[in-house]
Amino acid sequence: MSELTFDTVKLTEELAQTDLAPWASRLGDAVVNQGHALKHGHLPRWEAAVDSLPSVTESSLTIQSGVVTLNGNFAPEDETVLRQSLEGLVPWRKGPFQFGPVSIDTEWRSDWKWDRLEPHISPLQDRLVLDVGCGSGYHLWRMRHAGAKQVLGIDPSLHFLKQFEATQLYAKDAAVQFLPLPMEALPPNMGVFNTVFSMGVLYHRRQPQEHLKELQESLSVGGELILETLIIPGDNSETLVLNSRYANMRNIYELPTRLRLEEWVSTSGFSGIRTVSVCETSLDEQRSTHWMPNHSLVNALDPADQNLTIEGHTRPLRAIVIARWDG
Repeated sequence: MSELTFDTVKLTEELAQTDLAPWASRLGDAVVNQGHALKHGHLPRWEAAVDSLPSVTESSLTIQSGVVTLNGNFAPEDETVLRQSLEGLVPWRKGPFQFGPVSIDTEWRSDWKWDRLEPHISPLQDRLVLDVGCGSGYHLWRMRHAGAKQVLGIDPSLHFLKQFEATQLYAKDAAVQFLPLPMEALPPNMGVFNTVFSMGVLYHRRQPQEHLKELQESLSVGGELILETLIIPGDNSETLVLNSRYANMRNIYELPTRLRLEEWVSTSGFSGIRTVSVCETSLDEQRSTHWMPNHSLVNALDPADQNLTIEGHTRPLRAIVIARWDG
């Protein structure tokens, strides 16, 4: 099993001229202290895939119709190598991406989620932004493209880190960073981020209000939380406590109704709480593709009644809640 080599000096240099400079040393230490979590049996394959990506003398990142697009002066013969290298990073779950001539149709249409939330959030122009559980980093680039001054994504997955590094190879944007960290490993009481996103994380936490407290501690006074999570239908204040899988997913502990979710956010000290979206996940938004050939949503639903999961629970329903931290 190989271990990730993490350069704390490089991180300090990259953050030196940013609002995160005072936290650079503690952030670097937090990564190093992950210990065994920095090891993975597939790490050599992922690193080889990134290392084999073709070099270009000019490159940039743009957003085109929701697709994170890596432009560059790729030679015609680069397409085969580019495709083989990116296939070495399968499965690709969050996207879509376009690397030169190669389109990556990811499992999730993450651009649809962005389209649902963007009209409701405070403008990101010149903001310091944190994205918790950022996956491959698709939304990091959307946040940066929306004007964020600095974006930090955290996710414990080394696989997602390498997918981000593949993108960053051509984006070359030091204002977008990815650290292989879970939220609970972030230095406490940072209080520096103007906007914090937590999307698809809360239901993986055994104590959801601990996660909300961690999010609150990371925000500056007047900062905004964007929370996206699974809920259950109902107009009352209830939760579904789970002791096994939900829609084939492990580590799902408790799903609230919309009202209970808002109560959790309120009791964590947030104000101005509003639910801006409740949306049932469709088979067009989450599905298997060439770039994610494993089981997907359709395999998690009851074949006889797709309104139910295979465990007999209601089909995945996702809510987006926006709230303010006033200190």
